[in-house]
Amino acid sequence: MLLGFKTELKLNNIQRTKLLQHCGVSRHAWNWGLRLTKQILNHNQANVTEKIKFPSAIDLHKWLVALVKPECPWYYECSKSAPQEALRSLRTAWDRCFKKTSGVPNFKKKGLRDCFTLEGVIKVIALNKIQVPKIGVLKTYEPLPQLNPKSVSISRQGDRWFISFRFDIEQQESTKKTIVGVDLGVKVLATLSTGEVFSSAKSYRRHEAKLSRMQWLHRHKVKGSANWKKAQIEIARLHAKIANIRKDTLHKLTTLLAQNHGTVVIEDLNVSGMMANHKLATSIADMSFFEFRRQLTYKCELYGSKLVVVDRWFPSSKTCSNCGTKKETLSLSERVFNCEHCGKVIDRDLNAALILSKVVS
Repeated sequence: MLLGFKTELKLNNIQRTKLLQHCGVSRHAWNWGLRLTKQILNHNQANVTEKIKFPSAIDLHKWLVALVKPECPWYYECSKSAPQEALRSLRTAWDRCFKKTSGVPNFKKKGLRDCFTLEGVIKVIALNKIQVPKIGVLKTYEPLPQLNPKSVSISRQGDRWFISFRFDIEQQESTKKTIVGVDLGVKVLATLSTGEVFSSAKSYRRHEAKLSRMQWLHRHKVKGSANWKKAQIEIARLHAKIANIRKDTLHKLTTLLAQNHGTVVIEDLNVSGMMANHKLATSIADMSFFEFRRQLTYKCELYGSKLVVVDRWFPSSKTCSNCGTKKETLSLSERVFNCEHCGKVIDRDLNAALILSKVVS
């Protein structure tokens, strides 16, 4: 299976300048291609009889070489794969739009999600050094997988640069036979059928006041000034810190579940419907249920365990884990499950986790 690897780069000022140049070329190619494709779509919509064939990624790159590069000589200072991969991504975005999987692609803005992709002769030449086209040797803070990827993606978050690529890895075979039910919640991140409770980092809640203050100060600075840029970097750093704390918590929990249990049972949560509750939307977003399921899906595949996703309408919270009696109603404020049939008194989340574990067994 393919596994992604992402790590931070250790750069000097010359390398940072080169990376920014590649981001600019990639962004310019994307915006040029998006503007051209939108004009073609508008033309085809207005002229029913004389339609222009929608260009492929290869067509866009040929037109870019013929029309744009002669007028923009700074294109030749960067790797040719940067604009080529940008146009390929643009064509993929349009394909997703035509299939109604996503919306219409947007124009890219400088300094916002700066990234580009390189392909060609890419070599890992040392434990923490990788050689990429046109830029040269880049150092990393941690050891790299000792293989030569076909392509790499370089992105920026605040004032930090990251490199990522995919590589093939063999799946492991799990010898564990245990079944565990996992009930996700807002009060605590996860309650297992074994009785273990994992608290959420609540990283956004912990830094919400500081983030709000920094954004207020940034809003009252002169746009484009040196202090405005410094405040923007500080905000980006805090956003990255909040995201990293959340991801670290999720990675530790999902790895523990996938490695130590043969079968993991979770519910298919309607996260978009849960987010409609404005009183709980911030807390639900801070838990990152979608990221939890995404990580658990590929880690169960990697470690050889089985992931079972129960239908969202399954009454796990309303059913007694002792006698199986189903309650008609159960409000969100009731945190303790009281069974009127057998007299069982148990924590609501633990009861749901026990019911989920019995779905497979």
